[in-house]
Amino acid sequence: MAALEICVKAADGAPDVLGDCPFSQRVLLTLEEKKLPYKIHLINVSDKPQWFLDISPEGKVPVIKLDGKWVVDSDVIVGIIEEKYPEPSLKTPPEFTSVGSKIFGAFVTFLTSKDPNAGSDKALVNELETLENHLKSHPGPFVAGEKLTGADLSLAPKLYHLEIALGHYKKWSVPESLTHVRSYANALFSRESFEKTKARKEFVVAGWASKVNK
Repeated sequence: MAALEICVKAADGAPDVLGDCPFSQRVLLTLEEKKLPYKIHLINVSDKPQWFLDISPEGKVPVIKLDGKWVVDSDVIVGIIEEKYPEPSLKTPPEFTSVGSKIFGAFVTFLTSKDPNAGSDKALVNELETLENHLKSHPGPFVAGEKLTGADLSLAPKLYHLEIALGHYKKWSVPESLTHVRSYANALFSRESFEKTKARKEFVVAGWASKVNK
């Protein structure tokens, strides 16, 4: 089959290097796990080329070409990929689709908070504890059991950003008591698909700088 064309974020200050967008990585992980061939177009998001704005008027990444049409939004993209290329299945059972879904929002709130008494760190720990309890009460190693699903591919880049950005900007790490969350993250980060599609740590740090320094 012909390679699927996908536009993803280039690294800040390094236009020829894969950037730090967790939503772009989610789609790349999906393509890797399904063993689908793809061709990457790296987009400098601070100086978007006109041809890219023509296909993504809001300037958002990722964008992928499916059946001759450019499709935006990682949720929509992975849904279409799952329908179009059902094997191997990455479909998340409906009862598990919302597992961990509030972690990223809580992470961003804590990362960008200037008030140490706002409780945003506790709110993040609460969400991570919810994930810990899920992983503890369901045989793993993944959210839906032994099999990797889309829920894991959505969470993996977000946990990676959380670990790097909070470690750098807040000197914070996931509590050691959350052993299941830590093992789960390590299981995801050690997959070949993750190694191939992750942004380098310095680009994750650089990517969050403007939000942290607001």
